[in-house]
Amino acid sequence: MDPKAVKSDLVLILDFGSQYTHLITRRIRALSVFSLCISGTSPLSSITSLNPKVVILSGGPHSVHSNDSPSFADGFVDWAQSNGVFVLGICYGLQLLVQRLGGEVRAGEKQEYGRMDIEVEKNCGIFGGKKVGDKQVVWMSHGDEAARLPNGFEVVARSQQGAVAAVEDRDRKFYGLQYHPESEGTPGSVNQTFRVAAHSMLALGRAWETALSGDNTFGCWGLVTHSPEGMETLKYFLFDVCGVNAGWKMEDVMDEEIEVINNTVAPDDHVICALSGGVDSTVAATLVHKAIGDRLHCVFVDNGLLRYKERERVMETFDRDLHLPVTCVDASEQFLSKLKGVVDPEMKRKIIGKEFICIFDAFAHELEQKLGKKPAFLVQGTLYPDVIESCPPPGSGRTHSHTIKSHHNVGGLPKDMKLKLIEPLKLLFKDEVRQLGRILKVPEPFLKRHPFPGPGLAVRVLGDVTEGNALDIVRQVDEIFIQSIKDAGIYDSIWQAFAVFLPVKSVGVQGDRRTHSYVVTLRAVTSQDGMTADWYCFENSFLKEVSQKICNNVRGVNRVTLDITSKPPSTIEWE
Repeated sequence: MDPKAVKSDLVLILDFGSQYTHLITRRIRALSVFSLCISGTSPLSSITSLNPKVVILSGGPHSVHSNDSPSFADGFVDWAQSNGVFVLGICYGLQLLVQRLGGEVRAGEKQEYGRMDIEVEKNCGIFGGKKVGDKQVVWMSHGDEAARLPNGFEVVARSQQGAVAAVEDRDRKFYGLQYHPESEGTPGSVNQTFRVAAHSMLALGRAWETALSGDNTFGCWGLVTHSPEGMETLKYFLFDVCGVNAGWKMEDVMDEEIEVINNTVAPDDHVICALSGGVDSTVAATLVHKAIGDRLHCVFVDNGLLRYKERERVMETFDRDLHLPVTCVDASEQFLSKLKGVVDPEMKRKIIGKEFICIFDAFAHELEQKLGKKPAFLVQGTLYPDVIESCPPPGSGRTHSHTIKSHHNVGGLPKDMKLKLIEPLKLLFKDEVRQLGRILKVPEPFLKRHPFPGPGLAVRVLGDVTEGNALDIVRQVDEIFIQSIKDAGIYDSIWQAFAVFLPVKSVGVQGDRRTHSYVVTLRAVTSQDGMTADWYCFENSFLKEVSQKICNNVRGVNRVTLDITSKPPSTIEWE
């Protein structure tokens, strides 16, 4: 496929802070159309360099009447109109479009939140597949409303309370929805259907990097499931109204990334890959190995924070199934000595990230002595959600993140790091990485492994990880919990499950004696990509059995609790 043709079909989302923005990206990718999301306040040059065919203005928590409300760049409307770019405003995006084009937005007499009926008034444009009078249930979330439309616009749907629900100016290719069409479906509904862009990494890569520079961000949390016909509307808009082609598939992503790697890494360059034993870094390593062969040198670091027998298990997989060149470095004493006495979770992450880089630098030095040439690159399995959660909320006025968690592969790398980064997966969600892994022949059981955090058990032991036998306890509890889940046949139904060590003791009775032992927590969640999550509802019999196993087999534990908190308001990992 010609890169220019591919580039012309990009759907670009300008994020104005909606908790549902990342869902738009995922929904569009589910339609085999590539989409990217950058800050709504990005410079016009960042938008035009990507040459999108469609631009979607996301929702957001702001009011267009606020002095500090975010807006698209000056000149955006003229650029879109003169270049025939289709523009769709959603919720706040609709109101912003109306206001900037000369219409009027004011506080609604009746605010609309939650499920709401809308009725089609004109069967044209975005509702061209509907009949006048057709009704559907949608998800509303707004206090302001479009009171007077700009010249050229017409109302095509209204809510049951009479508020504007959809507008369009077909001549200028401007459209707007006051509700969230991306909120259709359930977490599993698009789980296995994702297709991602062919040639995107080469044709769009450099421009995308430019778009990310400065104060650019991505959409963040949220999952709603209340616009049953939303995907039908979005699909009709993209394919029938905008004429977007659905031609993106993961095989092309693989070919494109191999080409990018070969264009980046000189024929005599060597590359180090930091293997964690997880799906992301393993797929990244397998992809780079396919591109440059034995010039890839993988290093697996035992930092003393691994799960039960993790080192032995992953090294066997690397050697037997993936045939990757991997060196195992035992640095457990180095990591744990630096973590002694540290209880702050953010400090733990930064210490661990720094020590990883020190090890990679030392490994690179050893390779230099062996090869006569120092490796120039470091491969990491950074994913799209990693980048999203390390960026500031749009319209926050901040130039860097109100961090949810620092990922050592996006936010914790030292400025003076000598190795240049290769991150072949940074535009992909977790399910997309698994799909790529299948194409690369990574064993299915390995691809289905639950995510494991880069800092390891340091974020699953609250407090000082070196105090007492906390690490031993959480390893044993986690092993019992995970094996019980596998034995019950529900492992693949859970996105992530793990045990947490709490630095508190409770009174119990074991063996007819009073005990004063530790409390552990079990957590299991369902999710698409970790951006949002809900707790998994176990059968009572399962919980009873696993609790008994833990208390009977792990010395030092007399109480087992279950975390039943969704994300948001919590995160997935405990810290």
